[in-house]
Amino acid sequence: MTKAYVIYGGELSLFTRKLEAAMAFYGADFELQAKTPDNREYIESRAATHQVPVLKTPENWMLADTTPMLSFLDARFNRRAMFPDDELGVLVHVLEDYFDEWVSRVMVHYRWHYAASAKFAANRMTGGNDLAIRSILDWGPRACRATGTESQHQREAAEAEYLRILEAAESQLQTTSFLLGDRPTALDCAVLGGLRAHTNMDPDPKKIVAAFPTVVDWVERRAAKWDGQGELPPLHRLTPFAEHVLAEMPTTYTRFILGNRDALEMKSKAFHVDIYDEDVSFLTRPYPEIARNMINVRINSLDQQQQQRVKSLLHTYSINL
Repeated sequence: MTKAYVIYGGELSLFTRKLEAAMAFYGADFELQAKTPDNREYIESRAATHQVPVLKTPENWMLADTTPMLSFLDARFNRRAMFPDDELGVLVHVLEDYFDEWVSRVMVHYRWHYAASAKFAANRMTGGNDLAIRSILDWGPRACRATGTESQHQREAAEAEYLRILEAAESQLQTTSFLLGDRPTALDCAVLGGLRAHTNMDPDPKKIVAAFPTVVDWVERRAAKWDGQGELPPLHRLTPFAEHVLAEMPTTYTRFILGNRDALEMKSKAFHVDIYDEDVSFLTRPYPEIARNMINVRINSLDQQQQQRVKSLLHTYSINL
């Protein structure tokens, strides 16, 4: 039987697995189909992108970009929305973007800088095609260089940052069902996407994640058991996990996002920012700026009092967007 929604993507794609997690939380009638050489031209011509995932809706629309997808789906599954419609929605959006645009570089590093993980991923992504394997193994280190993990110092710092995140998640999930409370949000989808596609999938980071049994149980079993119930605490009572991530952001994610913004304005192909006491080069990309603007649109959609509360919170953590 054909499902109402179809996700075209890949099991080793962070954003595919992020969308898959959201669709499960919505209780949507969906299936995940691999994007293959046989369907690639059709999908890309319909969605106007080569990226995954692409979501086919019951109306036969083809949608791309997970963050606006979730906002679109929230309107359809409003009782299970992944973005709260008040100032908490901004908090969720900011935290989600940190994982989408910054922590994703850790996933790229683990996959392509570790030989066993690179071999595993290349084989699984290509079905064992030798020519395709060689091509993707050549591409991997370039992706690491573009996202700022070329130096040994950045590799070690990125891994240490991710380890702190896992420690904070392990502690949080021992007291709440999800990372911001007792119901999932887009933040949980982003974190689950990274774990399911990368760090609890690839052999090298999987050994690290295994040291956090509560996180592993959440990823593999517990998160899927959500029954549609539960609450989120208000903005003035953040979970320790949210506090931890917000405290990580000013010297990493924020510098990267604003550096990318400035580079786009100057039409520079690359830019440098200080990350963990090292001058780091990044490839300038349009999408982080699109993502930053989406956060500001969400802030500006609030009433004046809500905007003030959000801006006060971001100021407290020295986050400038």
